[in-house]
Amino acid sequence: MRPQPTSRMCFVCGRENPCGLKLKFYEDPENGTVQAEFVVLEMYQGYPGVVHGGVIAAILDEVAGRAVMLRKDHEAFMVTLRLTVRYRKPTPVGVPLVAVGWVEQIGGPGAKVAGQIRLPDGTVSAEGEALLATAPDEFRQAWETERLYWK
Repeated sequence: MRPQPTSRMCFVCGRENPCGLKLKFYEDPENGTVQAEFVVLEMYQGYPGVVHGGVIAAILDEVAGRAVMLRKDHEAFMVTLRLTVRYRKPTPVGVPLVAVGWVEQIGGPGAKVAGQIRLPDGTVSAEGEALLATAPDEFRQAWETERLYWK
């Protein structure tokens, strides 16, 4: 697997975001997936000992969206139009987790992507599906100032 670039201040992958998760993503072109191995700290819990549902949604959005980079390129940015998350069971803080994302369908200006969060025993604790669209021009213009940090 090879590493994907990360940004400076993204909540999920930003290397310099003091409040961020700082996840590192790796792509597996042979299997058509992107994944991250990580541990969520207690500061991101909702109920005691359980990862906040919003944090889970953010991770699923990121890992699924990054799968598009396998089909296009590392600057083929898309935005989420809709994200549906199914919380199958509580996701605990402080344990090794794996997020996996893949493309289900891609064409023209959009894509349908999906992802899962898996517990140490391989059980899926949460899964999501997202509908993506090509990023609007204003996003692309703002990206130019951030491009130097995308590595």
